[in-house]
Amino acid sequence: MKQAEILIKPILTEKANLQQTKLSCYAFKVDKRANKLEIKKAIENFYGVTVKSVNTAVAPAKNKSRFTKAGYIQGTKSSYKKAMVTIAEGETIDLYSNI
Repeated sequence: MKQAEILIKPILTEKANLQQTKLSCYAFKVDKRANKLEIKKAIENFYGVTVKSVNTAVAPAKNKSRFTKAGYIQGTKSSYKKAMVTIAEGETIDLYSNI
């Protein structure tokens, strides 16, 4: 798998921002087929940092429904794989540089 295919996007939530500042742990949405070694290599090559550890979790799909003018709509929110990447002390990843 190519590096560009592994990393989908960083997760930018309040919880993820708190982990970035206190634990130097960054969260990314990654391809479901990627393993920890591929994720580590992709982060190190793309951001130029040293990765200490990678933890992964698969967020399950959820059923969603809502009422609209057209009626009742049902659907599902797709599942995805999340990777929490801890980097070496003193190093940072600037996720807001491309915005």
